[in-house]
Amino acid sequence: MTDLLIETPSIADRLRRALPSDVDHASARVVDERSERLRVRRNELEPIFNDFDSGAMITIWDRGGLGYAATADLSDGGLATAVARARRWAAITAGTAIAADPPSGRATGSYATPVEISWDTMPLEDRLGLLHEQSRRLGIDERIVDHSASLTRRDVDTLLVTSDGGHIEQRFRFVYPALGATANEGSNTQIRTFGGHAFCGQGGAEVLGRYGFGDAASRIAEQALELLTAPNCPTGTMDLLAAPDQMILQIHESIGHPLELDRILGDERNYAGTSFVTPDMFGTFRYGSDLLDVTFDPTVPGQLASYGFDDDGTPAAKQYLIRRGILQRGLGGVVSQGRSGLPGVANSRACSWNRPPIDRMANLNVEPGDSTVDELIASVERGVYVHTNSSWSIDDSRNKFQFGCEYGQLIEDGEIVGTVRNPGYRGISRNFWRNLKGVADRDSFTVMGTPNCGKGELNQMIGTGHASPACLFGDVEVFGGEQ
Repeated sequence: MTDLLIETPSIADRLRRALPSDVDHASARVVDERSERLRVRRNELEPIFNDFDSGAMITIWDRGGLGYAATADLSDGGLATAVARARRWAAITAGTAIAADPPSGRATGSYATPVEISWDTMPLEDRLGLLHEQSRRLGIDERIVDHSASLTRRDVDTLLVTSDGGHIEQRFRFVYPALGATANEGSNTQIRTFGGHAFCGQGGAEVLGRYGFGDAASRIAEQALELLTAPNCPTGTMDLLAAPDQMILQIHESIGHPLELDRILGDERNYAGTSFVTPDMFGTFRYGSDLLDVTFDPTVPGQLASYGFDDDGTPAAKQYLIRRGILQRGLGGVVSQGRSGLPGVANSRACSWNRPPIDRMANLNVEPGDSTVDELIASVERGVYVHTNSSWSIDDSRNKFQFGCEYGQLIEDGEIVGTVRNPGYRGISRNFWRNLKGVADRDSFTVMGTPNCGKGELNQMIGTGHASPACLFGDVEVFGGEQ
């Protein structure tokens, strides 16, 4: 891949010269991205995609107004035009903007993804060879009617320059491996994947080893075939043990989105909905049982949404959102904190150069407990151990939900007694988390991510990180997908 734009020394100087000095505050955020997508489907290489994208967002605060303008023209003339447009919008909104106060404090610093093995040390021929080998391992039976193996690599560099001398450079290196097998017999079709695309993160080629990509294909194919003959998941109220690759969806939908401060303030009402959480709940509301500790932590090495600063320039730090089950703070950057008067975190993020930052999840993690997974299984009289999300539905206040999973294991009298297909469960967020009765220890704690979370108008698709051990819930309404 070619060198990224912000490595050119002159870009920071030109951005600073372009920013006006006669406004309350101004910033320029440059994003430069390179990506490569490789996919082998049914042992055939699909077209290779290489994407290149660069541009800048100019933001101006002045006299109670706020203006944005984005441009892909990074010449001096292109920057000057964007500055003029942003100034015009700041003037139009003067005295009426919701977010009238500019960020305070001059931010300087840098962040770089820790990389153990540079992706560039793995030639294209080797990358394709790895995918072809995984594809062959997936297609082990004629009942496997579709299968694929893919690798996506993204390099993203950002530069934030502010009129008060702020200067933040961040370099992100992302790797997204994926595997999938579809098995069919008659009217029965079953899909098994590599964590439902959740086994992704920051780093180099070592990300593949981190998640066992090279050894996973045979297991995925065998489990897809196993599901063809497995009985339907039983229906009833019982215990539910959720594996880490299912917990990430549960965290994302029933904790992450409800705690976004801009959603609580009503910004998403006409698009993605509101939240059952209200401002008066912070500090007192029992979100879950005493076993529930949830942190916002963009400092975890290698997690998908780790960073040093958010896109408003706020330094990132670990914060407890829920402590011993009690709601502590929301997911809101400096703008939402100012509007609501509530504590928040450094999570003002944008998906690209042509979007302004909004409140987004970053790394949202359930902290590990003290039990082993075997101990949790042994405590279950009757229940289901569910793995890998396959479907989700949740109401517009992020309260009532229904989730389906790829793979289930029936637990009876403290032992796993067999595989079940099409497991699903439903609940109400606060009741579900209050019924948390077991949290596995660090041995099952797995760092994962969701690469495609959508939010905002215009829409922004962004990666969020989630980490969790296996967790045990009581009195869950479980059902099979075939009724």
